[in-house]
Amino acid sequence: MRIALFSDIHANLPALEACFADMDKHQPDAIYCLGDMVGYNIWPNEVVNMIRRRGIPTIAGNYDFGIGRGIDECGCAYKTDEEKEMGKVSISYTNEIVGAAERQYLRTLPAHIRSTFQLNEDYLDLLLVHGSPRKINEYLFEDREESSMLRIMRDSNADIMCFGHTHKPYHRVIEDNVDGKQRFRHAINIGSVGKPKDGNPQGCYVIVELQEDSSASRLDAVKVNFMRFDYDIEKAAKAVESSPLSNKYADMLRKGV
Repeated sequence: MRIALFSDIHANLPALEACFADMDKHQPDAIYCLGDMVGYNIWPNEVVNMIRRRGIPTIAGNYDFGIGRGIDECGCAYKTDEEKEMGKVSISYTNEIVGAAERQYLRTLPAHIRSTFQLNEDYLDLLLVHGSPRKINEYLFEDREESSMLRIMRDSNADIMCFGHTHKPYHRVIEDNVDGKQRFRHAINIGSVGKPKDGNPQGCYVIVELQEDSSASRLDAVKVNFMRFDYDIEKAAKAVESSPLSNKYADMLRKGV
C-alpha cells in the first residue's frame, strides 16, 4: 500500500498544482493532507477548494484553526518582533480575503486522523497530526530527544506518526519494547509543499509504503519516500511581492528557508 501525505501548502497555488501533477504520476492508494492550507500567500480559497474537489481527507493545521475561527492568532512560534509583525499582517490579510464557505470548511476539520492496518497477524497504527498529538502547534524537530519522541508516540499509540508544521522533512526510527517484545516506531515529518524551510526551495511531500509483511516488529516495515518537485517559484514569490505581505516571504520561497 502506498500512502501519499502532504502538508503546509500555505496558500501557494502554483506549488499545490505541481504537487498534484507529480503525485498523480505515482498513483498512490490513498492521499491525506495534514493541514496549513492557508496563510503567507494570496491563494487561500483556491488551495482549499482544490483539495476539497479531490475529496482528500484533511486535518486542521494551526493556521487553518485560526482562520477558521476568524481570530488574529495562528499559534506560530515567531522568534523576533519583526517575525511577529510579519505574521500579524499575514493572518490579517488571510482573514480579509478568505471566503465564508472556505472559512466554514476550515472550522470543521478534525485535529487528527488514525488508521489501523492489519496486514498480517500484527497491527500497525498510523496517526496523522499537524504539530503533535498533544498540541496542534507543537514543533517536533528532528533533534528532539529520543525518549521524548518515544513517549509521545507511546501515549498516542502510534506505530507510524506523520506530521508537518516545522517544514523540515525527516524520518526517524525509534526502537521500543512493549511487554518484552521489540517494536519499531516511525516518526515522519512530511515537509512542506508551499513553504519549505530546509534549504531546498522545491516542494516536498511523502509517499509511505507498507507491504503485506509489514509489521511493527520489523525495522524495515515502513519505506518512506521524500518526493521533491519543481514549481513556478517566481510566480508565487511575485504574488507575495504584489500583496500586502512582507517581501521577505518571497525571499524565503526563493531560498527555501
